[in-house]
Amino acid sequence: MKDIAVRMTGVPASETLSIAAKVQELKKQGKDVISFTVGEPDFDTPSHIKAAAVEAIEQGFTKYTPGAGIPELRKAVSERIEQDYGLHYDWHQAVVTNGSKQGIYNFFQVVLNPGDEVIIPSPYWVSYPAMVRLAQGKPIFLKTTLKEQFKITPQKLKKAISKRTKIFILNSPSNPTGAFYDPAELEALAEVLEDQNIWILSDDAYAGIVFDGKTFWSIAKYSKKIFQKTFILGTVSKSYAMTGWRVGFVLGPQPKIMEAIEVIQSQSTSGVNSIAQRAALKALTASQDTVKAMVKEFELRRNVALKVISEIPGVRFFTPQGAFYIFADFSSYYGKKYRGQNIKGSIALCEYLLNTGHVALMPGVYFGDDHYLRLSFSLDIQKIETGLERLAQSLKQLE
Repeated sequence: MKDIAVRMTGVPASETLSIAAKVQELKKQGKDVISFTVGEPDFDTPSHIKAAAVEAIEQGFTKYTPGAGIPELRKAVSERIEQDYGLHYDWHQAVVTNGSKQGIYNFFQVVLNPGDEVIIPSPYWVSYPAMVRLAQGKPIFLKTTLKEQFKITPQKLKKAISKRTKIFILNSPSNPTGAFYDPAELEALAEVLEDQNIWILSDDAYAGIVFDGKTFWSIAKYSKKIFQKTFILGTVSKSYAMTGWRVGFVLGPQPKIMEAIEVIQSQSTSGVNSIAQRAALKALTASQDTVKAMVKEFELRRNVALKVISEIPGVRFFTPQGAFYIFADFSSYYGKKYRGQNIKGSIALCEYLLNTGHVALMPGVYFGDDHYLRLSFSLDIQKIETGLERLAQSLKQLE
């Protein structure tokens, strides 16, 4: 008898979390490691949100909640989406999840049958392929390039669609690239998808973190047909610095699918932590000034990081317009050596940088492109400058 189910074949642990664990272990050993790996804001959760959690505890709001979330939070989710996106959802069309990650996982489990194809633009968030495979679906990677600013074209999308295509994933702003689709680009993609029998999964985890005076735009606004195909995945993790609170949400126009998502959650994790839900309620309904201040600081950090990186020979990049990542091409250093160690790809280069410069980045191979490294600028400017200087000095030592 085999011990592990077939569905686990080829499904790795989360690579981003495993590297973060290595960094923490080095820090415990007393190493001064500057880490550009973590995909979360370094800001503390705003005080008014924490106060709401304390109030929930003091009021004894510590019991089970409905599987789909407390009604007042579901209403707040739908109202926030209407205010920010201009899209109307009844509060019953919102399900609160343990982070948007659970929402995505539940969505795949609900709609995918064995062999169904999911189009995933590449580079991609590391968990998409694994979650598709766990639902017995088949990831179809649609490669994008630096020249294209890591955005797919309508022509590429149309060519990738087959009779087995069930879902198209849209992640804007993107993890890991920071790519951001403007309204005209979304309209062009929507024209391809409008008459296709395909669900659109709009992963909007970074929708609140957009730079250069741009405004987030949802593909669901294009037409009634596109609205009926689109499921929005959101979270309070990034915009409100609440990653550890684990509160996300799914919004969708199809009652049967939303009910099925609620059923899966009720039979697996049940409702989200009651105290965290109260905190998320405050985050969504209170003033959004703390979000604006954080985005302003992120934009400043991005600019500082790009200035330093632009001075490193052989590194290619583009300016991200959202999220807090830079996805840069370091492949000109592949094939070089240090004390007999051959740098063969992004994993080897990241290991070298960690060991010699005590600076941690994420290998691009985990995101679908081995030429690149992902750098998170979610740390203060002094650390950004110091860390990138270490990186530059380490690269100089390669022969």
